[in-house]
Amino acid sequence: MTTNKTAAEIGSSASGLPTKLEHGPLFTGHMNNLTSDQEKALAAFKESLTSVGLYKPASPESESSHNDPTLLRFLRARSWDVTAAQKQFSDAEKWRAMHQVDDLFISATMEELEDSKRFYPRWTGRRDKNGIPLYVYRLNSLEAIQNELYAIPAKTRYHRIIVLYELMTRFTFPLCSNLPRRIDPIPVSSTTTIIDLENVSFGSMWKLRHHLQEASKLSTANYPETLHSIAIVNSPSFFPTIWNWIKGWFDEGTRQKIHVLGRDLGSALRELVDAENLPKVYGGELEWVFTDEPSLDGDTKQLIGEMPKGAVIFANGKTLPATST
Repeated sequence: MTTNKTAAEIGSSASGLPTKLEHGPLFTGHMNNLTSDQEKALAAFKESLTSVGLYKPASPESESSHNDPTLLRFLRARSWDVTAAQKQFSDAEKWRAMHQVDDLFISATMEELEDSKRFYPRWTGRRDKNGIPLYVYRLNSLEAIQNELYAIPAKTRYHRIIVLYELMTRFTFPLCSNLPRRIDPIPVSSTTTIIDLENVSFGSMWKLRHHLQEASKLSTANYPETLHSIAIVNSPSFFPTIWNWIKGWFDEGTRQKIHVLGRDLGSALRELVDAENLPKVYGGELEWVFTDEPSLDGDTKQLIGEMPKGAVIFANGKTLPATST
């Protein structure tokens, strides 16, 4: 693991990104932590969506078509502008219909889903100090299998990204919302992610840029506000060039959540993640590397036992097959 002065210099000057990790906003604008104006905006958003057939309120016979944490993600993404949030929500619903997202998730085989995890951020099975799931994306591991990645047809590859996002929002977020956490009773609706650039070559980053852009744009448009913070570690000397490529993929709010860490990597990350939940390679105590399955903590094991395989959801306090939706 390389942690050098260059990374800190990149974060503070060349890229303009912060180098100090913080917990970020204190979850204002999240469910159970709304101001009076935000509550009014949520009510207006629901009314507006209902009037155009994009939202169905709960009834004695059924739950609402979309839960409040999901609606709030769109409102936060558009700075509480109800009209702008409705436009993004409408576009996302059209996108979901075009790609038949629900059917994609239900029909995803265990083999396809588990294989897809090799190419995208992986859940460690642990959470940060706030109870937010901790993901890791090691680009060097992706570099080693990029020929396999691009052997997958583009449409299939795109659909597999969708399935992984559905797994995150339908299983991981509800699961973590049912675990003890510092932010209780605020539900979990975002991730903390470590992006590891150790030993990644400039040429590979160039080759992978379309793959990374594809996933980034899909998330920003259709799964807004699912990122709480990103810590970029082991950044190479050419990182400013990389940042110039990718910064346009994110809005200003998302860019503020990205942090480039410098020399004291472990200390910085332990401000965000307890040592027992932070992989050893990043200065913690957890025996976990990017290719591993999630290493569940005690609370999670007590709730669900082992990590399930394939397309599952978490609802009513238990793991269910995706076909239950």
